[in-house]
Amino acid sequence: MRGVALTIAALGLSFGAYVGILILSGNFHEVVPGRFYRSAQLSGERLGAEIDRYKIKTVINLRGANPGKAWYDNEVAATAAHGATHIDFGMSARKDLTAERTQELLAILETADQPILVHCMSGADRTGLASVMFLQQVAGVDEEVAEWQLSPLYGHINLPFLAAYAMDDTWEKLEKVIGLDS
Repeated sequence: MRGVALTIAALGLSFGAYVGILILSGNFHEVVPGRFYRSAQLSGERLGAEIDRYKIKTVINLRGANPGKAWYDNEVAATAAHGATHIDFGMSARKDLTAERTQELLAILETADQPILVHCMSGADRTGLASVMFLQQVAGVDEEVAEWQLSPLYGHINLPFLAAYAMDDTWEKLEKVIGLDS
């Protein structure tokens, strides 16, 4: 029994270290080359560099507008300075999106100038949902492949008893609306 407990503790610590590294590195990933990228909250300097490097035309901030907060003001300034459009779409990783809000996000993903960079605070939960939606609904990627965007690979822990499972629930509801088997 003690060995099992130690193994579980070691796995937990290892995963925690992995998520910490993801967040410290900006959790930046190329989802669809030349079209869609995802990340955690980046510094203004790093955001500007990524906009230039990947020729990002639209930055979608899933944390919502926060004028007066340094991270937000730096993001807006960097986006403008590097010629990209900045879009705020505030949502919580802990609450299911309503059907209306889900459709609003989907409309933004469908109409924003590409390449797009979408981000939230850690780049795991809210960003994961937006990435699944983009891949499946905009890029036409297979549902099972798209759903990997909401996985531990990007720091999202999809366990039903955790608050961030709201992102999985939101995706499941959208699947039913658009006629996908879930």
